[in-house]
Amino acid sequence: MRIWVARPEPGATRTGAALAELGHAPLVAPVLAVRPTAAAPPMGPFAALLLTSANAVPAIRDAPALRGLPVFAVGARTAALARAAGLGPVREGPGDAAGLAGLVAATLPPGQPLLHATGAERKPEPAATLTAAGFRVTAFVAYRAEPLDRLPPAVGRELAENRLEAALHYSRRSAAVALALADGSEHGGAFRRLRHYCLSPDVAAPLEAAGVPVHFVAARPREADLLDALAGRPG
Repeated sequence: MRIWVARPEPGATRTGAALAELGHAPLVAPVLAVRPTAAAPPMGPFAALLLTSANAVPAIRDAPALRGLPVFAVGARTAALARAAGLGPVREGPGDAAGLAGLVAATLPPGQPLLHATGAERKPEPAATLTAAGFRVTAFVAYRAEPLDRLPPAVGRELAENRLEAALHYSRRSAAVALALADGSEHGGAFRRLRHYCLSPDVAAPLEAAGVPVHFVAARPREADLLDALAGRPG
């Protein structure tokens, strides 16, 4: 299939390579541009660093104040990047923010101060659960994911020519932006006819709310489950 990968870099290129290995024809065209804020992290002390996205790692890897701080990473990819950047020691979560909160709560005593390196647009978790459990969570905006002004031209051309068959969605925000950009062009109808593969029910939510049929939603927020679905393998 010809598949649109709308997630930001650097993950988009990696996903495109994985799709090519499966015999698909990826169109790597992110709808969000991730940029570090260049802000310095707040002064501690902190008991641990929380990472809910791999996008935070390049923005904090050179911060001396964070060296040696225990890291709780949301999933395997974020954990691997944190280790490669020399952060940690790193503990790996199950792939979602709620699960990460559970791991932290099971590992650290309540009342500990935690630093969450996050994007400018963030969800309530894991801070909501951890705060309710007695932890003190400080958010540090390490990066911004800025939406494009218009649909990537290559995507518009292929939608117009009915060459695209599917789209992969890795975050709620990128799915919502992809939909908005398609609707803002003349290709909203073609976008809705694609087979949409989503990393989680949360990612699928903006598409389903707009009446866009979603072909597949991963039961676990793992890229491997999306690739298995594309390969016709059971999750």
